[in-house]
Amino acid sequence: MTETSSPTPALRPWHRELSGYHWFVLAVCTLGWLFDCLDQQLFIIARSSAVGDLLPRGAKLETYTTLSTSLLLIGWATGGIFFGIMGDRIGRAKTMVWTILTYSVFTGLSGFSYGIWDFILYRFLTGLGVGGQFAVGVSLVAEVMPERARAPALGMLQALSAVGNITAAVIGMAANHMVTTGVLPYKPWRWMFAAGIVPALLAIVVISRLKEPERWKKAVAEGEAGRKAGSLAELFGDPRWRSRAIVGVLLASAGVIGLWAIGFFSTDLTQYIFRRQYQEEARAEGEAALDRQLLGLLLASPEALQQAADGQTKIAPKDLLSLDSANKDPQLLYAAALALRKDGQTVSPQNVLSALDGAIDGHPPQAAEDRRRRAEYLEGAGGGTASVEEHLGRISQREKKISGDVLWWSPITSMLFNIGAFFGIYVFSRVTQRIGRRPAFGIFFLLALAATAVQFLFIHSPADVFWMVPLTGFFQLSVFGGYAIYFPELFPTRLRSTGTSLCYNIGRYAAASGPLTLGLLTTNVYAGLQEPLPFRYAGVTMCAIYLLGVAVLPFAPETKDQPLPE
Repeated sequence: MTETSSPTPALRPWHRELSGYHWFVLAVCTLGWLFDCLDQQLFIIARSSAVGDLLPRGAKLETYTTLSTSLLLIGWATGGIFFGIMGDRIGRAKTMVWTILTYSVFTGLSGFSYGIWDFILYRFLTGLGVGGQFAVGVSLVAEVMPERARAPALGMLQALSAVGNITAAVIGMAANHMVTTGVLPYKPWRWMFAAGIVPALLAIVVISRLKEPERWKKAVAEGEAGRKAGSLAELFGDPRWRSRAIVGVLLASAGVIGLWAIGFFSTDLTQYIFRRQYQEEARAEGEAALDRQLLGLLLASPEALQQAADGQTKIAPKDLLSLDSANKDPQLLYAAALALRKDGQTVSPQNVLSALDGAIDGHPPQAAEDRRRRAEYLEGAGGGTASVEEHLGRISQREKKISGDVLWWSPITSMLFNIGAFFGIYVFSRVTQRIGRRPAFGIFFLLALAATAVQFLFIHSPADVFWMVPLTGFFQLSVFGGYAIYFPELFPTRLRSTGTSLCYNIGRYAAASGPLTLGLLTTNVYAGLQEPLPFRYAGVTMCAIYLLGVAVLPFAPETKDQPLPE
């Protein structure tokens, strides 16, 4: 019987080549990026609730949610570039401490916001730390790992970032449950952001045990004139590194805009869907007919209208249910009544109808058919035995329940999206090791476009959420696994953190305009369509950004099986 020989190094699993310190480095950098993603995702889940609570009356929610997202991305890009350069100049480990402390502290402070502007400021400052973590983490792992283990280890680091996103979803569900059951006071989003300060504890571990890579120390020690570590002059002055930086920036822009301007708004899309479903259930229970009674009472009595608009239990136009989900008649009639009251004019059914002949709340003047239908609606308004107080209390409780039920689905959507992301990043890292970096990017950019367009066009029911959302997460986040593997392979050690950071973060300046563009498409270009069609078509239009990633691939160098450049 012959003895089985041990596998040759080329056939051994990559993880068998790692020492205890290799695993420690991988664990710390993975946790740093995982917690970074957790803090990002807490914002995505809590964004609408936080902004809605902090907004002054009359301000548009969509305007400030997209603004807060855009400023987070601007902070992300700015901090990423700054900390990326510092990672090359003062060291990966030292810079990692500052990035972790920055994003942890300001995420925690977001939970103590008093108004919309200090909240937006905290999101910008959080972005500074969030942006710096990725470049120093992947540079450190790339330089410490054995050659064969580099790509799979970086793929694992990026894939496990999805665990941070899933953890954020669990925190969101727990906070929402404990607040609604009375275990915790205040709003759920405040507790969610407060939990984001926990990663600061990781900085203690980084300070105590993590060492700078020998490759980096050697590169800095051997630096020559004009070859300073973290030198932007060399990065953009040398044609080789400049062309690679431009390619990396364009590749990252496609994925980052796709994720932040489209993918992370999957939660908002599903909120539209679930809100409409819960409103349909309320209509089936007779709530719309009762709202019709209330509107009649409000138009018949100035005191009742004042109570509804300014009283302790007040309602907004959006809180009223129409008899038919295809129109917003009661909301527009109530908004017109409030506008007449504000202008000091007499509020009556006839005057309200006349007011709608002009533009109200951004809606175009009513057509003759709309006027006829709304007149019929007002003819049947009023009646019933319930008082105004009872109606207002009923609507307030209904809205509280619907909002709570809708919010419950936000972390579930996030969790499904990021479960798909975990597997997408893992599959990309395996595929790119077999067929190369460029073909893998091309395939997954096109699949991301297709999956995202399908979701935004065809998601209609809760059942759709459970397969469309994970599929979108799978393909949209898959290319981010490629960024973790590919970008460190493009630059020499003295420029690795700087170059990686520029690729990953300059695209965020362009991405910062993505949410605003999505909002403009929704509220202007497709505004005349029935909800949620404007949001759907805006998302599909934005999917064209993935073609940018495909277009730049012919200019991208192939780095599969190549050593890190020096």
